[in-house]
Parts: sequence; structure tokens; C-alpha cells
Amino acid sequence: MLLTQDTAATVSMKAPCGSSVEFPCRINGWELVEFAASGSLAAVYRARSRGDASSIASYALKQLLPKWEKEPQAVRLMQREAEAGRTVSHPHLVPILGAGVDRPPYYVVMPWLEGATLAGHFAAGRTFSLPQALWIVRQTAEALEALHRSGWIHGDVKPENVMLAPNGHATLFDLNFARRPGESGSAADRCVMGTFEYLAPEWLTSTLRADVRSDLYSLGAMFYRILTGRLPFSAESLEELATRHLRDVPPDVRALAPQVPGNLARLVHRLLAKDPLRRPQTPGELCEELTRWEVFTFGERD
Repeated sequence: MLLTQDTAATVSMKAPCGSSVEFPCRINGWELVEFAASGSLAAVYRARSRGDASSIASYALKQLLPKWEKEPQAVRLMQREAEAGRTVSHPHLVPILGAGVDRPPYYVVMPWLEGATLAGHFAAGRTFSLPQALWIVRQTAEALEALHRSGWIHGDVKPENVMLAPNGHATLFDLNFARRPGESGSAADRCVMGTFEYLAPEWLTSTLRADVRSDLYSLGAMFYRILTGRLPFSAESLEELATRHLRDVPPDVRALAPQVPGNLARLVHRLLAKDPLRRPQTPGELCEELTRWEVFTFGERD
């Protein structure tokens, strides 16, 4: 991630920080020193505790963009991220260390993660060996298990939300769509942000409620892409993509990646089952299966 040089200037706390302003700028008890990235909902900055100019900027502050501050749905997404991130602790899940979600500016603070997202690796053309793929997916499943045990589902598992450190450590982040099992919600929530490429079919219909098995479907779609280099489904429109998730069967993993053992390919397809009852039922169950595969392929790790 390319970072800009610190400057001595300061902007008003009421002014939104962005890539065009001078740094450091301040939001409550935090000093933002570098612009990192911006999405449809929020901007991310590298930050440090205010008043300690000598410290390393080892935090990431995610701020709701000003245009969304009067939109209850957008504010609620950030409030959910703060709530879930403060109640679950796990080495493969990013914690929320601080937050301001009661009034503007709305923000959450988390550790600064070194490395690149899995999506960034895909964009750079990187491929992964089978042991590496298993390691990434198993670490992500462990994060989902921690959420599950604390009464949460993630709701937006995808390569953009998995950070890989240089040593291979995977961290799942972005809890905007976190919710309690059985809580109402649908694909309509993604009108603000999100993606449909990894979305479980039950998010697209009113007949089933999303639960932890919906996260496992999304993880299965991510696993499929790591192994084959392709998404399970692609389409020219969101409507067509939604229909394919609801009705179509993805191409056989082994047709695209013959080196994948048959039983492992069947596990991926189980994760992508339309019926949640045909998938692994918990992240813990999936972790056990992935761990056995990791042991089996231990000597092949790059």
C-alpha cells in the first residue's frame, strides 16, 4: 500500500480528511497521518494516538464518508462493525480498538495490518499452491468460528476482506454486514456497498434466513477462486449473477484445476451447495476437515 509523507499541517476537525488534504488531521483522540484508501462507504487512514507525535502510526481509522452521515442505513453498518468488533477476539479477526458511532464524524479504529488483501494478490496475478490455499481458507474459517461462538455471522466474506501478511497470516476484517443469526436482512442491504460474487443464495430469497452456513458458502466461493483462478459464477448483470447463484451449478473444480484431489474438490462443492443443510454446518466442522488436508499436504507447502 503506497503511503504519503507526513506534513506538519492540521485541518479543522469538522473538515473531512481525504487524499487531497494535508496531514496530520485530527478526529477526536486520533491523529490521521496518511490517506490509505477510499471505498463507496468509507475512507481509511493510517493513524496514531493524538498528542504522541513520536509514536508510530500503527492504527487504521475507517471514517464514514460525509455524504452518508445522514443516511441511517450507512450509519447502522458502521455501528454494527463497532459492536461486533468489540465483542469478539481472535488472532485471525481484526479487533475494533476504538469507535465514534454516536454522532458525526462516524469512525472505527483497528490495528494497521501489513500486507495485501487476497483480492490484491489476485489482481497482481498471484497463484497459490494447494497447501497455501488450505492455510488461507482454514485461517479464515477460524475467524468465522470465533464470530459464530460469539453469536455473529460476518455477512461479507470475500477476498477484499481478507488481509494476508508477508508471513502468510490471514486476517478477516470489515464487519459492516455482521449480524446476529436469524436477524432480518437481505441482499438489498448491499445497495450501499458489498458484492454479489460471493453471496449465498439465501441472501437472495425470502424463504430462508442467512446464518453461519451463509458465511461458509461465501468462503467456499473464495476457496473455489483460489484453487481455480475463476469465480464459481460470472455474469454481465447483478440480476443474472443472482439467478446463477440461485439455480446454477459451478463448473467442477477438477475440470479447471486437475491437481486438486477429488475429495477436496467435493468439499468445495459442498460449501457451494444451494441447500444450507448440505454444507458443513459450522466453521468448526470445516476447520477440522481443512486441518486434515493441511496435514496431508504438509510437505508440499512453499
